[in-house]
Amino acid sequence: MNIIKPVLLLLIIFFGSQAEAQENNRKDQREAEMYLEEAEDALSENDFASAEAAYRKAIAKDPDNPTAKYNLGNLYYNKEKPSEAGERLNQAGEIADSKETKHKAFHNLGNSFMRQKKYKEAVEAYKDALRNNPRDEETRYNLALAKKMLEEEQQQQDDQDDGEGGDNQDQEQQEDQEDQGGDGENEQESDDEGEQEEKEDEGDQQEDENEGEGDQEQEQDEGGDQQEQPQPQPQPQQGQLSPEQIKSLLEAMNNEERKVQDKINAEKAKGAKVKTDKDW
Repeated sequence: MNIIKPVLLLLIIFFGSQAEAQENNRKDQREAEMYLEEAEDALSENDFASAEAAYRKAIAKDPDNPTAKYNLGNLYYNKEKPSEAGERLNQAGEIADSKETKHKAFHNLGNSFMRQKKYKEAVEAYKDALRNNPRDEETRYNLALAKKMLEEEQQQQDDQDDGEGGDNQDQEQQEDQEDQGGDGENEQESDDEGEQEEKEDEGDQQEDENEGEGDQEQEQDEGGDQQEQPQPQPQPQQGQLSPEQIKSLLEAMNNEERKVQDKINAEKAKGAKVKTDKDW
């Protein structure tokens, strides 16, 4: 008998707490509905600031209310705040308990991603919407458009990567040409030095010849019958380029043309529009 009384007391406290919690939950839900009505009244008067505040209060009172989050998401979307809209619409789609609500939330979530040019995320959102309503033609159209925009974006990125690769190749070719030009200058300097040495050698040879002539004249004067000797002629050195050959070589090197690959810009899609948002 003594054991039964404490057990009964605990059961009474437990069920009493549960009943109180349920009553508080119902009270919060009623207040949330009241704030939703305030938000609708504010929207009818184009008072967006008051409507946003009322939706936030409704969510604070009832965080599991998909209507409050969905409507706040649409409010952000209409006020050109797609990032905030996407957050609230995604929350609404996750907590919604009906396929119709989920479909509307994910459809408009896809629209918010399209406005941000996040085409990959938009494709996934429209797919989620179609899972809850496969017959909606607007969602199918928007899904097809998102896929097309995603493909064009990827193609444009591929073309840009190819263009950067071509630029790198052109830069390497230019560096090679500069290296070749430096080698040509070095060769020209070597040739100039060789020509200078050749001239000096010729000068020395000419002096020797003059001295030889003087000696021969003196010998002729002294001997009278000594035969005149033929003068040696300067011979060209093997492996030495002539100035004309050097000039031709430099002109051939300077006439090399660089090949430049134009970057291809993918045509941007024009005129394609995302179809209307889903109303609550």
